[in-house]
Amino acid sequence: MAKEYTFINRDLSWLSFNHRVLLEAADESVPLYSRIQFLSIFSSNLDEFFRVRMPSIYAFTSINAKKTTLREEYPENLSQTVIDYVQGHLVDFGRIFTKQILPSLEENNIHLYYGDNIRDEHRDTVLDFFLSRVLSFLQPVILTQENKGNIFLENNYLYFIVDIEDTDVPGVHEYALLNIPSDQLPRFSELPKIDDKYYLLFLDDVIRENLAEVFPSYKVHGAYSVKLTRDAELNIEDEFTGDLAEKIERQLAKRDVGSATRFLFENSMPEEIRKFVKQYFDIREEEMVEGGRYHNLKDMGGLMNPTGKKLTYDSWPSVPHPGFNTHRSIFKTIAENELLLHLPYHSYNYILRFFNEAAIDPQVKEIYVTLYRVAANSHIVNALISAAKNGKKVTVFVELKARFDEANNLKWSKKMKSAGVKIINSIPGLKVHAKIALVKRYEEGKMNNYSLLATGNFNETTGRFYTDHVFFTSAKEFSDELQQLFLYLQSGLQPEEVEKLKLKHLLVSQFNMVKRFSKMIDREIGHANAGLPAHIIIKVNNLQEREMIEKLYEASNAGVKVDLIIRSICCVAPGIEGQSENITIRRIVDRYLEHARIFTFYNNGDPEFYMGSADWMSRNLHSRIEVIFPIYDEKLKKEINDILQLQLTDTKKAVLVRADLSNERIPAVNDDPHASQEAIYNYVKGLQ
Repeated sequence: MAKEYTFINRDLSWLSFNHRVLLEAADESVPLYSRIQFLSIFSSNLDEFFRVRMPSIYAFTSINAKKTTLREEYPENLSQTVIDYVQGHLVDFGRIFTKQILPSLEENNIHLYYGDNIRDEHRDTVLDFFLSRVLSFLQPVILTQENKGNIFLENNYLYFIVDIEDTDVPGVHEYALLNIPSDQLPRFSELPKIDDKYYLLFLDDVIRENLAEVFPSYKVHGAYSVKLTRDAELNIEDEFTGDLAEKIERQLAKRDVGSATRFLFENSMPEEIRKFVKQYFDIREEEMVEGGRYHNLKDMGGLMNPTGKKLTYDSWPSVPHPGFNTHRSIFKTIAENELLLHLPYHSYNYILRFFNEAAIDPQVKEIYVTLYRVAANSHIVNALISAAKNGKKVTVFVELKARFDEANNLKWSKKMKSAGVKIINSIPGLKVHAKIALVKRYEEGKMNNYSLLATGNFNETTGRFYTDHVFFTSAKEFSDELQQLFLYLQSGLQPEEVEKLKLKHLLVSQFNMVKRFSKMIDREIGHANAGLPAHIIIKVNNLQEREMIEKLYEASNAGVKVDLIIRSICCVAPGIEGQSENITIRRIVDRYLEHARIFTFYNNGDPEFYMGSADWMSRNLHSRIEVIFPIYDEKLKKEINDILQLQLTDTKKAVLVRADLSNERIPAVNDDPHASQEAIYNYVKGLQ
């Protein structure tokens, strides 16, 4: 009989992570405007959750599920549990904002009007701004039964529901919809300074203050902010025939008209107006979510700082890598030594140089690369275009199904194709999430290969604030297997339709990844059973795949020490007797987004280190092409281990994730808290 294990719900786990982000906004050791940035990130994350996850939660919790696994992942009460969690987090958000952030702004002589009366000295300025800049963007619509069904609420747009009374028909209330044009105008404006104090105002309040100008024949009784979030999933039939790019273009046009997943309304809205709005816009009860006076507080990230004081983190200038020489070919450097970048602590320029030099180097004949999320103004893609124009054979696999990056990837795909780059689009039924590149260079009468493998996207924008690792090597064992993989990607076939790749070094999902990971866990279990030290360290963004979690539970029960560093979703329930006493989960939230995937296995004193693109989610291990690569060089293995140890001893920005989803602070040793990102930055500066 199979052992009954406890698993954490993935959506509640994600909400726990987002709450950890919110707690960073409450940390007074964080600079003020960086705390405000965390509020923005929390709000943006929550919007995406309601766009991406809530449709599935509503759909699967409402059906009569016969599959036990489906009901385990989507229990019948999940949608209400999620709403309850979110409401609690929003209460925390409001408390942090009103009790901590606003007073801290005041301490710095910044007053953000937040529901309080606008000073008389500012009224003329606000009226002038409203009449000259705002009024032309307003589109008031009275909500009548005649136009019901014809009024469309745009996804995540801001609106007011305005309670008005016609002065010619006293006593009869009507309701109007009024847009808040934050997509056309800045969300905040700066007002004239008074007595050394700066004043900032929401666009929402510019409009509230002047509603009489919008409804001149009416008496305005109130205005209540609302926002509708819509399903963002692209329901593309990933067929074996047809042009996927065209399908995605058609579906992108439909994304913002998806079904409703959340109707956020101001908590002061009277009950009778709530009922009217719910009925008028055909909103389900579970989609009605009470919020505050202001929505889309992700815009707080754009709050101006008029004081001239920094009030943000001091910058950490990127560190030059001692292994690279500006005056020497990057390929000659890689030919002599394997090199490892630790981003964003190291400069991203070496990755740009890799592609830029490949584009102009006459000895480079072929370039192969996978692209998942492309920067908006990508230097890398421009280098690939230059390479093709220089007569090199350039083959690029572009994943058109990368959520929220489909349009940008599609744009670059077309530009590269028109420049002569061979473009390979998505494989039906699979996403290609691997971060790999291969350059073939003709040297001394033969072709030598240079491999680039990474834990994160080839994206110079995210490379500034995502922690990732990038590996450069000329070793034949890597390039031979990458060549096999690129040939497979060009085939467009399903994994089961091709001869299995001959993989000894790389771990590739769909082919050998799950089997190899399971084998390495079993080896640690064997060592523990033999009374030998056994230890596994796994750092990923998300860990949800049940078979792999069961292997970790099995390892824990055998006495293997399991340290997990998980940024976001983690369905492992730690600290449960007979299941996970030996499993510890840490979550790190700091100035950079933890993004790297690292796997280490103690192997009885001969530790093995792996890195790559794959989280341990079902989608990554079973529905994507991912690449995990080993590190053999002893110096580089030491660097990885040193960085992991700094993270495992973090007592300032790391928390312990408990089975009840709480984020538990870790006591500092000798009252001296240690932040791993700062420690890693200093460590990288000291590498020689």
